[in-house]
Amino acid sequence: MDTNSKLSNNTAVILVSHGSTLPYAEEVFTEIKEKFINATGLEAEIGYMKVSEPTIAGAVEILKNKVDDLDRIIALPVFLAPGIHTNIDIPQLLGLDPLEVDPRCPDGNYPDEHYLSIADDVDFDGEIVLLDSIGPRDELLKIIDKRIGEALADSKLEGDVKTGVLLVTHGSRLNYNKEFATELYDKFEKTCDMPSGFGFMELCGPSIPESINKLVDENGLERLVVVPVFIAPGMHTTHDIPHILGFLDDHEHSHDHGHDHDHVHDLTPVEFDGEILYPQPIKADDILIEILADMVDEKL
Repeated sequence: MDTNSKLSNNTAVILVSHGSTLPYAEEVFTEIKEKFINATGLEAEIGYMKVSEPTIAGAVEILKNKVDDLDRIIALPVFLAPGIHTNIDIPQLLGLDPLEVDPRCPDGNYPDEHYLSIADDVDFDGEIVLLDSIGPRDELLKIIDKRIGEALADSKLEGDVKTGVLLVTHGSRLNYNKEFATELYDKFEKTCDMPSGFGFMELCGPSIPESINKLVDENGLERLVVVPVFIAPGMHTTHDIPHILGFLDDHEHSHDHGHDHDHVHDLTPVEFDGEILYPQPIKADDILIEILADMVDEKL
């Protein structure tokens, strides 16, 4: 990680995040930012797509005030997989061209209330370099293994009971998220000595209940570790997935999180009466910080 030797003092980094109505995500991203600055020596700020502050345009203004003669901004999407946000929304919020046509609005004329319509324009005359999402890097397996170990340490069952692992992620209208999850799981399966699978929260399959029921039925499991492959805690990890797993007793689950679609999840019952362990997501793990620093270093 030799970031500083390649970057001038006139470069800064925006760590781009989605934003959340819950405080957990902002706390995690503040820690990610602080660790990133300490690891790289680069000036950095978080830029949220929506809901949270500062916005992406606001992050640019903060960096302009912090860095004298700022002439280059590295925009680093802290997203695991590419998708509509990384390929369409974030480029436009940065004042760049989208990487593909928006399936939500092919003509590019967004409704007046859409977040892309109401976002402030970025005011910056220098170069903006937009990096890719994190992708299915081998280093993520180390974090997943760490979360599995943490979960098993909290198990109430004996160590030799039949245990399986399910990796779960969000899902997307576009195929990128499924490609990410499939490639990451293929790598994980080769290193894991327990029965395993993966499932999606919504928008594509297999769903979490489908994957759990299949994994349990085929392997006679007594314990299951469900690993949320998400960066930060938020509504999905603290409410949606626990609801699907049967941890929450909600009568209905079709709600709007402030996104551009309603969340209607597969309410197929999870047919498993064994122990389900549900560890924390990735959060500000030191391995994640190394990945982010390496991404900047690899680009430059």
